Amino acid sequence: MSGADTEPRSPRPLGWKADAADVPSTEWGWSGENHTFFRIAGFVTALFLLVMMIGNHESRIEDLYLIGFALSIVGFIGIDWLRRRRKG
Repeated sequence: MSGADTEPRSPRPLGWKADAADVPSTEWGWSGENHTFFRIAGFVTALFLLVMMIGNHESRIEDLYLIGFALSIVGFIGIDWLRRRRKG
């Protein structure tokens, strides 16, 4: 058994960019994260949860859960935005 197979891999730093030699898909642009897309998807999901409050349910417990989940999604997006803003 070679020594390279048993050595643990070091974690990549946050600002690490994939190299085409390491990951061939970088030529197509698939190795990075698109933070704008994830933020937009989060806001659309939160909006969808709030629109689900319109319906034929009788109690308001469902509304509280929908509002809570929508607020938590928006909160996570805000925390991510603040972290990236402070880092740069």
